[in-house]
Amino acid sequence: MAIVKRFEDLDVYKLGMEIFRDVWTLCRNLPRTEFALMDQMKRSALSIISNIAEGYERNSRKEFI
Repeated sequence: MAIVKRFEDLDVYKLGMEIFRDVWTLCRNLPRTEFALMDQMKRSALSIISNIAEGYERNSRKEFI
């Protein structure tokens, strides 16, 4: 198993970033009347990568996993 020095190098983080970009692109095409839906989708996508970054910064392996 390789040692990860940055959370940005994790495959799961890279996939999360793809999801994040796809959601933001999708939201650009939604009508402005769907603001609440767009906001929820964007916050959810951001939460994925934020949780990975936060877990990486924890001091224990169990928290990171």
